[in-house]
Amino acid sequence: MKILGIGNAIVDILCKVTDKFLTKHSLTKSTMKLVDETEFKNLLSSLKIEQTVSGGSVANSIVGLSQLGNEVGFIGKISDDELGQKYEDGMKKEKVKYLYKKKIEKIPTGSCLILITPDSERTMCTYLGTAGKIDDNDIKEDEIRNADMIFLEGYLWDEGSPKKAFDKAITHSKKVAMSLSDQFCVERHKPHFLDLVKNHLNVIFANEQEILSLIDAKNFDDAISFSKELKKNVIITRGSKGAISIDNEQVEEIQAKPNLKIKDLTGAGDLFAAGYLHGIINNLKTKECLIKGTELSSKIIQIIGARI
Repeated sequence: MKILGIGNAIVDILCKVTDKFLTKHSLTKSTMKLVDETEFKNLLSSLKIEQTVSGGSVANSIVGLSQLGNEVGFIGKISDDELGQKYEDGMKKEKVKYLYKKKIEKIPTGSCLILITPDSERTMCTYLGTAGKIDDNDIKEDEIRNADMIFLEGYLWDEGSPKKAFDKAITHSKKVAMSLSDQFCVERHKPHFLDLVKNHLNVIFANEQEILSLIDAKNFDDAISFSKELKKNVIITRGSKGAISIDNEQVEEIQAKPNLKIKDLTGAGDLFAAGYLHGIINNLKTKECLIKGTELSSKIIQIIGARI
């Protein structure tokens, strides 16, 4: 297997909202907030559902890689309930090897309310459900060893059981890629993420805000200098400013595609990562990896949802 993704198995529920809705519920635009089941149901009760689809950050990337013809798999914890079955069916439909065997859990399959404002920004309210209970027993050593690379998400990292799963995956992997996932996520786990970036990861995906937050940088040049010193492959997405890759000390940059009819920014980073990782595992040059990442992210932001 080329890449095995490990992440939160979350069913995405997409809804269109106004900026007033975010203000009313004290939500910060373009970020992810963890909520309990009660708050999740309260938010959803007044909304019209536009679309429901199997989601999760790394899962979105893995599906993108599968659509490009790569042999990929995914591990994410679900319960044997209606949403869990829908999630598994969605992954298998995309020809992803789904390597988690579901069973009835005490808490339900996780779900994420994706709130899309008129400016196409997405704000996420996530009820992790059983996805947040993944542990080292859910990760099989032979499955990790059989993959050329594993791909992890910052959303998954948490103290306790998820950290044990994370550590086990890294210990037995040949090569590790990870997305920092979200600025608030970085701020919550900064010392741990810094340790991962410096000592355990080979490929790191971050947007500009996440990398600046990680190292408490005052400007983007500091982020470039930090990335060069790592002597790894750090890929930073910058929205309308394009993206930049620092591979050891080689720096490549690409501009964002102009004149796009943007509908929804959900999954932009996930699909960029899919395109870039496709380039890595198919031995493309760094510039070609950036081009493929930009191609996929440009496609996804012109439709609703995080799946092409």
